[in-house]
Amino acid sequence: MNRNRCSFSWGVAVALALATACGGEPKPAESPAPVPAPVEPPREARAPEVMTEGNGGAGNGASTPAEPPAAAYPPARATTIPLAAANSDDPVSRMLLEGDAAFERGDVAAAAKQYEAARAAAPKRAAPQVGMARLRIARANVPMDFGAGKGNKELAAAVKELRAAARLEPSLGVAQVELGRALLMMGDAPASLESLRRGVVLLPNEPESHAALGVALLATGHQSESLPELARAVELDPGSAPRRGNYGTVLLMAGRVKEAIAQYEAQVKLADGDARAHSDLGSALLFENDFARGVAELKRAIALDPKRATFHTNLGYAYQQQGQLAEAIAEYRQAIQLDDKLASAWINLATALAKDPRTRTEARAALEKARAIDATDPRVKANLEELDALEKKEKGKR
Repeated sequence: MNRNRCSFSWGVAVALALATACGGEPKPAESPAPVPAPVEPPREARAPEVMTEGNGGAGNGASTPAEPPAAAYPPARATTIPLAAANSDDPVSRMLLEGDAAFERGDVAAAAKQYEAARAAAPKRAAPQVGMARLRIARANVPMDFGAGKGNKELAAAVKELRAAARLEPSLGVAQVELGRALLMMGDAPASLESLRRGVVLLPNEPESHAALGVALLATGHQSESLPELARAVELDPGSAPRRGNYGTVLLMAGRVKEAIAQYEAQVKLADGDARAHSDLGSALLFENDFARGVAELKRAIALDPKRATFHTNLGYAYQQQGQLAEAIAEYRQAIQLDDKLASAWINLATALAKDPRTRTEARAALEKARAIDATDPRVKANLEELDALEKKEKGKR
């Protein structure tokens, strides 16, 4: 089970939105605070839908690990932290390791069989309890987002089991990491971070312990602190495309665009068939005004996944920045057809339509659609005010 991609989808599924409707060069709108979900633990967790415009300069946090040649990337490491040492040969440890392998490939039934057998054979060992708690969390089917599991009885039972395992064997790092994750989903930020920090101390060379802490820090508003943890996860697991994507997303959020692009380029090398990897790279390239490469990557993303609305919105943004309004409008309309709740698509459509006096009525209607989706979005208010001012100015000329 892939837990290492933060929503925050935990990757970038960036939907760029233009800040001005009618005058001046459109800019990407301000990003809302990330909502823990991914950077992905589960792969479908999403990154923030709108990113701030970065300048590519130095920022806070860790430096980007040096990049090896594409052919030198090692295989990605498992995202399921093992419950026993790899060289263990006792029967219980073998059961646990077989359970871990089954859990990693998503075979929950096979994992349950091995974890239950290990618990029956060694009821006083903490590791089998951690395995059983993993199964509870999987059965709960809760998105790995901050507070997403509040009130979930299965998740609450898993937290109870993990606390007991941590008390039974305080030096078992995997118990601390799994407990921290579960507490994050329960919405207990302080306790989650405390457990995850213990997990990093106990498992300093396990990439997933650093990734889990990095995601939790980001989810709870500690963006600069999350960077070193996500950087360390990449350093320990350089062949993981999702870890590259997660780290790149947080670098982009921090305005470190060139470094983010380097991570996204590595992600594409490692996962060329992944539509989101190409979208991540293409969207980041737009911040550098590298429209030729950005458009090529976004077109590749759409070819791989034509039904993802955000991909069309970002391609439309790239076209609009280059003055290709007809192409931009077509992409925005396609995005809306795929997802009529995507506010950035309605806003961007309005900015393009507002360029032509003949389509300003439709531009206003598009902004009203965006306002119906989110009445608190400041971009809608700003665009409506600008549209009002422009129409008033033109009436005065008649």
